[in-house]
Amino acid sequence: MYTSYFGFKENPFSLTPDPSYLYLSRNHKEAFDNLVYGINERKGFIVITGGIGTGKTTLCRALLGTLDSSTKTALIFNAYISDMELLKIINEEFGISAGIPGNSKKDYVDSLNRFLLENFSRGGNAVLLIDEAQNLSHNVLEQIRMLSNLETEKEKLVQIVLVGQSEFRDYLTSPSLRQLDERIAVRYDLKPLDKTDIRGYVEHRLVVGGGKGNVRFTKGAIEAIYTYSQGNPRRINVVCDRALLIAYSKDEFTISKGTVQKAIKDIRGDLKYQPILSRRVRKSSARLSILLLLLMIVAGFGLWNFEKDISAFISGEATVTPITLDSPVSVQRTIRPDRLQVEKQGVGSSEQLPEVPLPEVSSASTEPEIQEASLFLDEQASLGGLFRLFNEKAHRNSHAANGFHLGLYLFYADPEQYIIFKKPFRVRLVDPDHHPDHSQSAALLPPRYLLIHEASAEGAIAIDTEGKEQVITRDFIMTHWGQEVSWVCPYANKGVNLVKGMRGPVITKLQETLDEIGYRVPSTGLYGKSTFYQVMRFQSDFGLFADGIVGARTKGLLYQMSE
Repeated sequence: MYTSYFGFKENPFSLTPDPSYLYLSRNHKEAFDNLVYGINERKGFIVITGGIGTGKTTLCRALLGTLDSSTKTALIFNAYISDMELLKIINEEFGISAGIPGNSKKDYVDSLNRFLLENFSRGGNAVLLIDEAQNLSHNVLEQIRMLSNLETEKEKLVQIVLVGQSEFRDYLTSPSLRQLDERIAVRYDLKPLDKTDIRGYVEHRLVVGGGKGNVRFTKGAIEAIYTYSQGNPRRINVVCDRALLIAYSKDEFTISKGTVQKAIKDIRGDLKYQPILSRRVRKSSARLSILLLLLMIVAGFGLWNFEKDISAFISGEATVTPITLDSPVSVQRTIRPDRLQVEKQGVGSSEQLPEVPLPEVSSASTEPEIQEASLFLDEQASLGGLFRLFNEKAHRNSHAANGFHLGLYLFYADPEQYIIFKKPFRVRLVDPDHHPDHSQSAALLPPRYLLIHEASAEGAIAIDTEGKEQVITRDFIMTHWGQEVSWVCPYANKGVNLVKGMRGPVITKLQETLDEIGYRVPSTGLYGKSTFYQVMRFQSDFGLFADGIVGARTKGLLYQMSE
């Protein structure tokens, strides 16, 4: 829109990885030099890592433009592939797919080896570049490692460049990838631009875009750009693009600090509107906020609505303490053939939980026979009971402290694993006797749950529809277990993933928890190799992605399994 107005031949702040726009800051120049060195010296494996939007892909495209015709290249920008697909794409990229006699791994590797030997005999080199390498599976990385065995007595036949986000560094240090990690000869972690580079970066893109010097960013504007972007090139592009659009609408060629701040506000959506409300309106708004929060909890999980509770909130018969929603509800999914973990976070503060109506829990039932029907709870009763049980326990320990919020954690487990759960949980039931019409789709049936207060090797204590405790047997659990397990899990509003190299009390707590559940590790307060190895063991044992990074999924399960 504004390109012709300012005299540009194209948008100077496009987000596409155009190598002509590469700005060689000190960090980017060092990364570029490492790439060239690793390829020219035939070092085999080269790894470039960096944060999102730091310019890794642009750097790699610029590198490819400097290679001469004697260097053959194969580029892979989609890392979600299998080991067989990897070999097929590599051969296609090198132009040798037509000569493959079959379609087995051996056929692909043999054809690739012949091509590389012929290329080497003519004095040529070969480069395999894989972007977004953090998404590669263990199997694919192992296949890539095997490709490095394609060599002569003195030279590597193919130079393999792996480009990934910063967490790829930690991924490579996992025990299962040690052989690959030890073969990496050249590494570089690309950092954001320094504050002194911001003006040079902005002006460089203006010039490459065809600017004639008539557009100027003030000193204050540059400082505001750095404050927002922290040197991240992608963020710089986004805010500059928006600032130019604002300047265009104002018929201005000088981009001021105010214009940049307005652009940042537009990008973030920082709309601060705080009207003065009457006491009655504030009270109604607070009740509506609770209502909306419950709806968000329910809608996020596809659950039945709290019809009775919502009616109580609207009528004013129920009173609750307002709870805050500090971050949007987010959904993270990791799907594996044998497990599925889903977390949904952002369900308010744990300082005071909503009083979802549920009868008080009484002592264990003394009835001689279990009333099965009374144990099968609907969505409303089971979820309300789950939060009530957590609330009761939270008031007896530190989880009621300020700064923690609650999420509902979902995990798929086999019935034999029920004993690992140390805190209240609910499990979605499978009860063939309840619905005699087995041809009816299970997805259309209202879900029912078993709410477990405590579990033991012999069975468990369940909460029935009247809020009473009933002792159930292990066989009863095995018969009705439907695999989908959920529980309430506290988390810090500004919680961060725990990774190798970190230290402090939170690491000590992690080590104590691991040791408590049988993963022996000393409590040193340092996330070292032994802790990393035990975290990966834990993740692998329970179907989590074994990357050694203690994120929300791993934290949620560790919390449930600890006393």
